Amino acid sequence: MKNKKRAALRYAFPKTVPVMVGYLFLGTAYGILMKVNGFGFFWVLAMSLFVYAGSLQYVGVTLLAGMVHPMYGFLMGLMINARHLFYGISMLGKYRDLKRFKPYLIFALTDETFSVLCSEKVPPHLDREWVYLWISLLNQIYWLAGSVTGCVLGGMITFDTKGLDFALTALFVMIFTDQWKGNKDHGPAIGGVVSSVVCLLVFGSDSFIVPAMVLILVILGFRYKRSLREEAQKVGQ
Repeated sequence: MKNKKRAALRYAFPKTVPVMVGYLFLGTAYGILMKVNGFGFFWVLAMSLFVYAGSLQYVGVTLLAGMVHPMYGFLMGLMINARHLFYGISMLGKYRDLKRFKPYLIFALTDETFSVLCSEKVPPHLDREWVYLWISLLNQIYWLAGSVTGCVLGGMITFDTKGLDFALTALFVMIFTDQWKGNKDHGPAIGGVVSSVVCLLVFGSDSFIVPAMVLILVILGFRYKRSLREEAQKVGQ
């Protein structure tokens, strides 16, 4: 059993190196923001252990510091992480036969972990469940290490940290650009940008996120129905 674990770890680690680089930097930035906003080591540790959702954790700094109503925080978290519902659906096949670690693997399915696992084809001689576990666990360890390091550094820095939270925005811009370049159909991306801009103009910067998400879902729903009709027409012909 130990040999299987080690073999799975040796295979999984190189897969997580790109995530490690990003998570150490973004986690450190998050830890610094938490510290300079008055939240200590145990707050940072608990958030990275039990919440473990990069974008939501960044937003959580503002929610906690502003003592936002819990219901608003719940709705914000639901909208920010709603994409994980789609991740979960697409991973049903990979996780269907897993028995030992399935609850943790579901919990640890972040954007970056999903990007690694969704296309992963584990060699037959390796234990697939252990490979999935190591990839998910290593990624969380990277985030945890970065956030704790940032918390420690946050108590020593003296420079202005304003704008540091833009690191996550920059990551999303990079992901958006990469997906734009990798997909021929730019309709969903354009629909998302236009919906966000329209709702920003109509509802303002403090209230546009929820209406924008609803509008995006409506647009995608219409596109999905149209694609089904087109496929049905092709089959009929």
